[in-house]
Amino acid sequence: MTRKQKRSVVIFGALAMLGVAVALVLTALSDQVTFFRTPTELLAAPEENSGRIRLGGLVENGSVKKDDSTVEFAIEDVNDRVVVRYAGILPDLFREGQGVIAEGQLQSDGTFLADTVLAKHDENYMPKEVADRLKEQGYWQGDEVSATQ
Repeated sequence: MTRKQKRSVVIFGALAMLGVAVALVLTALSDQVTFFRTPTELLAAPEENSGRIRLGGLVENGSVKKDDSTVEFAIEDVNDRVVVRYAGILPDLFREGQGVIAEGQLQSDGTFLADTVLAKHDENYMPKEVADRLKEQGYWQGDEVSATQ
């Protein structure tokens, strides 16, 4: 074999090994994929939601019921609501009317059994130190920051 042919074989072999490695990584990650659904999407096609799901929406006002070891609440969107049962400690930011994501499985009775609950904070979040400095400088006006001095 000539020098050029040897180099081509080495490059082709390296590309083949890289392709196999990428295929193995993608196959392993496909088992860990969790699909995000809203209550409307979840209830529209429950047969498609047999695996692990992320259910996202707002915690319905007046729906939180706490027992000794479990919490039951409803996640709603514009059209539908889904009752969620969760056994564990809720995040500090969890409250009614707040955005939340629950990970788990849809049960045959239509309830969602969550094993993880994540609370979403307000997108207008500002650290207390920054807000205090803006107040001191006169830029802070209630919930909004003014650009004028």
